[in-house]
Amino acid sequence: SLFESGAERYLKARQSVQRFTVAQLGKCCSGRENNLPRYVMHSYNFFLFPSTLGVEDVEFTFSASAVQFLSHYGFDYNKFLKDGIPYMNEVQEEIFSKHLLMGTWKASSALDSAVLKKAIDEVTRWIAEAEEEETMILQDLSGYRVFEVQLVLRQALQNVWTEPLGDEKVMVKKVSPQNRQLLENSPYDCCQKERILLFARGFTNLFQTIVEAKKPVVGHNMLMDLMHLHDKFYKPLPESYEEFKRNIHNLFPVLIDTKIVTKSLWKTCSFPRVSNLMEVYAVLCRSGQNSKDPTCPVIAFASDCSRYAEKESPHEAGYDAFLCGSVLLKSAHLLLCKSTVDAVEADPSFSQYLTVLAEYLNKVNFIRGGISSINFSGEDAPCQHPPLLVVHVQGWPGVNERQIYQEFKAVCSFDVRRLSANQFILLSNKFKQVRLVLRDYKRHPHLRVCIYRHWRHSPGVKCLLQVSGIVALWSLLAFVLGRAPCCSL
Repeated sequence: SLFESGAERYLKARQSVQRFTVAQLGKCCSGRENNLPRYVMHSYNFFLFPSTLGVEDVEFTFSASAVQFLSHYGFDYNKFLKDGIPYMNEVQEEIFSKHLLMGTWKASSALDSAVLKKAIDEVTRWIAEAEEEETMILQDLSGYRVFEVQLVLRQALQNVWTEPLGDEKVMVKKVSPQNRQLLENSPYDCCQKERILLFARGFTNLFQTIVEAKKPVVGHNMLMDLMHLHDKFYKPLPESYEEFKRNIHNLFPVLIDTKIVTKSLWKTCSFPRVSNLMEVYAVLCRSGQNSKDPTCPVIAFASDCSRYAEKESPHEAGYDAFLCGSVLLKSAHLLLCKSTVDAVEADPSFSQYLTVLAEYLNKVNFIRGGISSINFSGEDAPCQHPPLLVVHVQGWPGVNERQIYQEFKAVCSFDVRRLSANQFILLSNKFKQVRLVLRDYKRHPHLRVCIYRHWRHSPGVKCLLQVSGIVALWSLLAFVLGRAPCCSL
């Protein structure tokens, strides 16, 4: 809604982010190669799945339309479900770490419990007949179950030792209590608490590395991305909008939203009004080819990341990350060329690009609302909308916002809010629509439309004027009665 503030939109989006998971995350790093005048892209695609290693079972929602959309573009749901990298935020990590240290850890799903029960039964039958130092192999233990089985067996049986053997296998050895104690104190034990925690954190380890690097973080229309990063890998989203902004700014001191940058190109560089990331990338590529600018940055894929060089993969996270980085470099170059009257020097540095991007830093696009962008390093700037309109309704009992919206929908697009029983406020983002409605509704039989004036239409101001009028009336009455002559008999 055009009426919404940043805080109102954040609270709505927060409810959505808490319900959904992150299925895939793309990361693209770019850098100069041996001081050559080109940027080399290292693009990676990560399938993610919430950690189930000893933490409270995570519930999340699927959107049918999103599943259908991603399936159309070849999203591999089997890879997401079976091989997704685990992750957890700081609160989940603290709970898991506490249970791990106290030995109160337990499997969090029925499937895990069944796998563990089978392993314990198998080892218990074997160990009754086994000789000391004899071994057996447990197989078909994928991912974190390699750790789960070892933790459970060591806790349940004091005369066994376990070691992982490559993928999906665990070696179980019958040992003496003395030997078991020596092995437990070995620095090479794969089941040390720190190593298990490192595994359970999964992708969160990489997230923390990105945070510590303090490099510029680039996205396209990235508000929801930032909210998911905060909620899934840092801490659950706070209720306070301002706290969320402070947290994100501390995590990522330099944010660049290519949506904000390319919207500026519409005005300054006669750039076509496209918003889809792939369309923006295609237009910028054509622009570079048509201008034949020798200083324009050359973008290439790293030799070990050539998959996207061979074919486009729209809406795959790693490919979208590549598009983001490319759009940023090409947009920054256009802005640099526009900002100087002299010819741009060959091979501009990235610091020069950051200089022309300075006014866009830490501002994230805000779709159709009361502010133009979210400023993560300061106050949000309000949108410059056309004036509000007030609709006075006569002879239309029981009318609601939906009916008013449908009435004006045929003419133009307005957001509607009720002002009083028979008054509604209309807000548009186009001056042309405001003029059109004021002209066409001059003689409407039931609806009278005028420009909103705060002193005249605000319920608060009206109430204040009414109270002031009553007080003034009583004061006048008291004054008149106080000066009336007394009658004596």
